[in-house]
Amino acid sequence: MNDSEDRFKLKDTYSGEKNPFEPLSEPVTMYVCGLTVSDDPHLGHARTWISFDVLHRYLEHIGYTVRHVENVTDVDDKIIAKAEEEGKTAEEVARRYAGQVFEDMVDLNLRRVDVRPHVTEHVDDIIELTERLVERGYAYEAEDGVYFDVSEFDGYGELSGQDVEELEQGEEDTAKDAPEDFALWKLSTGGSEEPTWSSPWGEGRPGWHIECSAMSTCHLGDTIDVHGGGRDLVFPHHENEIAQSEAATGEQFTRYWMHVGALRVEGDKMSTSLDNFWTVHDALDEYSANDVRAFLISTQYSKPQGFTEDSLDEGRRRWRRIRDAVEVCRRKMDSHDARAKHVDEELRDAVETARLDFKTAMSDDLNTPEALAALYGLVDAVHDHAEDPPYDYGGLFQAWRAFHELAGDVLGFDLQEEAGDAVEDIVESLLSTRERMREDGEYDAADAVRDALEAADVEVRDTDEGPTYRL
Repeated sequence: MNDSEDRFKLKDTYSGEKNPFEPLSEPVTMYVCGLTVSDDPHLGHARTWISFDVLHRYLEHIGYTVRHVENVTDVDDKIIAKAEEEGKTAEEVARRYAGQVFEDMVDLNLRRVDVRPHVTEHVDDIIELTERLVERGYAYEAEDGVYFDVSEFDGYGELSGQDVEELEQGEEDTAKDAPEDFALWKLSTGGSEEPTWSSPWGEGRPGWHIECSAMSTCHLGDTIDVHGGGRDLVFPHHENEIAQSEAATGEQFTRYWMHVGALRVEGDKMSTSLDNFWTVHDALDEYSANDVRAFLISTQYSKPQGFTEDSLDEGRRRWRRIRDAVEVCRRKMDSHDARAKHVDEELRDAVETARLDFKTAMSDDLNTPEALAALYGLVDAVHDHAEDPPYDYGGLFQAWRAFHELAGDVLGFDLQEEAGDAVEDIVESLLSTRERMREDGEYDAADAVRDALEAADVEVRDTDEGPTYRL
């Protein structure tokens, strides 16, 4: 990556600044705190998923490889409570809702993560990390478990801007030494639905925060390039992750902290506890994944976003503008009025402008609303061009491909399903048309088709067996 002004910048919660993105090495390492699987995921969760999905896609678009890890918290008080409520085991509850999470992620056209670790698969790693913290004097054993001693870690509270002396971790009726300390290992209370494991301190289960430190370190090493989740995780979860991870390794835990603003309903955060949520699978019964995505990226990820009954209708309208323009490109390219020699400089300039404006927006901390605006400028240019023939075959193809790369590959819309044929089909159709022109002696027209393809970054090679191409 170069040092130009449009270099990708990502806002780091820790510093509060938009900093040039400089990963330690490749692949870029990214850890996202996944759900505690005690209920169906809702659109607030989907906003976080899609935000990190767009980050993953954009990093790949600008040339990075990415190793993306997102955990599943399948051990937690909420899961135990749900098991008691439903008369099932905690394992059954976790398996059911983890399955729903995975199904919803697939339905939303998310990039598949590289690793999806479950807490229950990493209990030995968690115990080992806790032992290291005890040995180094950052944690202590109490009657009901093991706790991290916040007073031993310099810099605690810097991520969230909290005053340590005013903190409480919300764990009542515990034997910890100070209210700001937090649990690393909880000894069993003997509940019938409570899962437990053997440890040096007795039968019990992990505390919430230590789980992510152990899993991220196991799969991505001591220092992660990008780490985050919903903004509600800044404190206490991510503050505690920093403390225990850096205390254990002596290394910086995360280079860029990325947090997604809440989806809000009448001023309140959408949440299961407030019963003001709409589940992902219920939303997808009435709207397409593209409709949902168009709504959720219409506000920049770091800002809170309002949700009303009309929100997804607006998302549908936003998506259809892009879909219809892609379809116009395809239809006009297939029409008899498309001319290989005809050039519409305004259309081709609009493609270039859209690409540049899109890159500028996305490089500015994933400014997806401005990126959408760049695409809508191209939408308007396509419709203007399509009003009167003849049509610029090459210009339409350039626009069609820009939509697929920017709206499809980067923003994650599924153009393949709703907006026509694959890139390869379009290219092969053009090459077939070019071959017929050459057979009929229309060499200038055939050369114009080749020039149009090359202008859209399709390299054509003529061989004895016929033309081949490379995107």
